[in-house]
Amino acid sequence: MDVVSMILGIVMILVVAYVMFVSNPPYGDAFVHTFAPEHPMKLVLPIITLVGGTVGGYITFAGAHRILDSGIKGKQYLPFVNQSAIAGILTTGIMRTLLFLAVLGVVVTGVTLSSENPPASVFEHAIGPIGKNIFGIVLFAAAMSSVIGSAYTSATFLKTLHKSLKERSNLIVIVFIVISTMIFLFIGKPISLLIIAGAINGWILPITLGAILIASKKKSIVGDYKHPNWMFIFGIVAVLVTILTGIFSFKEVLQLF
Repeated sequence: MDVVSMILGIVMILVVAYVMFVSNPPYGDAFVHTFAPEHPMKLVLPIITLVGGTVGGYITFAGAHRILDSGIKGKQYLPFVNQSAIAGILTTGIMRTLLFLAVLGVVVTGVTLSSENPPASVFEHAIGPIGKNIFGIVLFAAAMSSVIGSAYTSATFLKTLHKSLKERSNLIVIVFIVISTMIFLFIGKPISLLIIAGAINGWILPITLGAILIASKKKSIVGDYKHPNWMFIFGIVAVLVTILTGIFSFKEVLQLF
C-alpha cells in the first residue's frame, strides 16, 4: 500500500510538472499575487476548499494511523514523525503549486475552461487532444491514492470500536469503497461534491487541531512531554482562522443549490 501510494504520487507530480512547463505560466505575476491578491474575499471558498482537501478529512489522520500501525510510537520517535509530516506537507504544496501554475498558464491566454470538467480542459488546451488521456492518468493516480487513504483511515477508526471489527479490516475497506462509489453514481456532480467535501473537511482541521492542543496540556495523555508554547500559540491562531473561513465557506456553498 505504501509503495503504491508513493508511485502514484510521483506519477502525478511528474505529469503535472510537464503540463505546467508546456503552458508557460507568468511566474512573476503568480508570485506577486500570491501575497497580494486583487480580490481576497472572493478567495475564501477556494482557499477553504484547498485547505480542506489538503489537511482535512482522512488526510489529517492517515499518516499518523499508518505510523501507529507500523509500531512506531513514543516520544523517542518525534524527530521521525516531524520529518515525515514536513515531507508530506512539502510534497502536497509542490503538487498544488504545479497544478495551479499549469491552470494559470492556460487561462491567461483567454481560454474558457469547460464547466463540466475544468482540469481536463486545462490539459487538453496545454498539450492538445492527447491532454485528455494524460489527465486521465493523473485522475486515476489521484483517485487511487485517495481511495486507498480514505478507506484505510476509515477502517482504522472503526476497528477500534470492537475486537471483531479489527479482525475484519479488509472487509471494512471494501464496504467503504462500495458505499462511496454508490453515492457518487447516484448523486453525480463531481465538481459540486468536491467543493462541498472541501468545505466540510475544512472543519476537520480546527476540530482536530483544537482537540490536540487541549490534549497537549494534559499530563494524563502526553505524560512528561512538553509541547512548545510557540507551537501552541500558532495552533490556536490556526484554529481561529480556519473556523472563520469555514463559516464563510458554508455561506458560499449554500449558493451552489
